[in-house]
Amino acid sequence: MEKRQARAVVVMGVSGAGKSSVAERIAQRLGWSFVEGDRLHPQANIDKMAHGTPLTDDDRWPWLDLIGADLSASTSKGESIVATCSSLKRSYRERLRTASKGPLYFVFLKGSDELLSVRMGERKGHFMPPALLQSQLATLESPEGEERVVTVDIDATLDIITDHAVAALEALWQTEDRQD
Repeated sequence: MEKRQARAVVVMGVSGAGKSSVAERIAQRLGWSFVEGDRLHPQANIDKMAHGTPLTDDDRWPWLDLIGADLSASTSKGESIVATCSSLKRSYRERLRTASKGPLYFVFLKGSDELLSVRMGERKGHFMPPALLQSQLATLESPEGEERVVTVDIDATLDIITDHAVAALEALWQTEDRQD
């Protein structure tokens, strides 16, 4: 039996979309490792966001490189991995694609402004205040239509969102495998 190539997936979207919960479930379902991208932020970034100050691109580049390095390290060892990262701009996704050194797949968690606001308001103990949601929505450059991106609507239960994400990824991988 042929060994399948290690894969890397980033679960992306604005704050409150459910990136961590969905990514953890995808990793569990597929038997892959998981990395929480927010844990790789330097303390200065966390402090800025906690005080309601949006990050600049210069704040984000080193963080994106760290996430990409984790993805690359896993896949180079033959291990598949799921990571979280907001990846709001196309340039951020390109930076991750370059840093990961291989095919990179994105699951874009998409939801209405209203649903995202409700979810942000319900979160407890997260460093990202609800006030920054609007700046994230204004920054978001939709990845829909980009290569190796699947979009999943978040107006459902976590199990259904995970089912849709895994099914869409597997369909994409099957298509790619047939082309090889």
